Amino acid sequence: MFSRKRNEEESNFWISYADLMAGLLFVFILLIGAIVSKSIILKSDLSKKEDQLSSTESELVKKRERLELLAREVEDKNKLMGQKDDVLSAQEQQLKFKSEEIDKLTKMLLDANTKNDRLNGKIVLVQNLLDQSKAKLDQKENTLKEQEGKIVILSDQLTKKEDQLQLDKEQLLQLANALDEKETEYTRIVQTLQDQKAKIKSLTGIKIKVIAALKEQLGSQITIDPKNGSLRLNSSILFDVGSATLKEEAKETLKKSFEEYIGALVTNPLIKPHLDRIVIEGHTDSDGSYLYNLDLSQRRAFAVMNYLLTLDFAKIHNIKPLMSASGRAYQDAVYVDGVEDKEASRRIEIKFTLKNDDALHEIEKVLDAK
Repeated sequence: MFSRKRNEEESNFWISYADLMAGLLFVFILLIGAIVSKSIILKSDLSKKEDQLSSTESELVKKRERLELLAREVEDKNKLMGQKDDVLSAQEQQLKFKSEEIDKLTKMLLDANTKNDRLNGKIVLVQNLLDQSKAKLDQKENTLKEQEGKIVILSDQLTKKEDQLQLDKEQLLQLANALDEKETEYTRIVQTLQDQKAKIKSLTGIKIKVIAALKEQLGSQITIDPKNGSLRLNSSILFDVGSATLKEEAKETLKKSFEEYIGALVTNPLIKPHLDRIVIEGHTDSDGSYLYNLDLSQRRAFAVMNYLLTLDFAKIHNIKPLMSASGRAYQDAVYVDGVEDKEASRRIEIKFTLKNDDALHEIEKVLDAK
């Protein structure tokens, strides 16, 4: 048993040894192959480098030939330069003589320049004197020109003044003539104004006479406005607050006042010929808006007029064609010491106009315009 095992071990050893040798052989073959490959590559590189060296050596030969050619050219140029140096030496000698001559000429020129500078200095002084003299002459010439210009201007002004004086004389003559005409016109206007004033006094005198006759006829029964002769009735007697409907208890008072007032106008032979219109005016205070008060005052005036036209008195005396009504809102409010008297402002006014009132107003407008 031991012998068999030993044989197996020896067999395994030789197998391992054979494998090892085979591996070494394979490595040796690879190494030989690598060496051969490397040697081939090196030979190829050496061959290329030998070709390059050959090419370089050929170029060096060509460059050496060029250098030798250049050396010969330089030698030839040096010979030429030697010849030129001889020529330049001769020319330098000539220049030396010419330089000495130039130095002499320069010295002579400096002397001449010195003399010339002295002469120039004298010339500058003379030129300055001439410039000063010329400046003074120019200044005097400018002064003369200015004086001549002023003389021309004064001459022109004198001529214009003479022309203006002649023109002023003509204008004064025209103004004197116009003044005479204006004086005549003024005299005529004054005479016209005096006539118009006399006419106004006559016309205003008629209304004053009518108011006086009205007061005399009414006596103390009814109070009227002394300025325009109007009859005033308090709204609180005739209407409730904010209402345009006549109170029943106020109608009798309104009827009596109207018949006495209008009766004095239409029955008086001194007044009736001049009577033009009977106007019913409604007035309010300033409380509330203007449009509200205008509407209220108009409705109240119409209510009064409508009632008065129903009276037998109005029908008998044919009052209807003479009557008109209008609302004034608070345009004619009553003021006492600058403060509105609202109670007095709320009123109904019955007033009359004469046939000459419109003419009187027109004449007053004309006089105001004059």
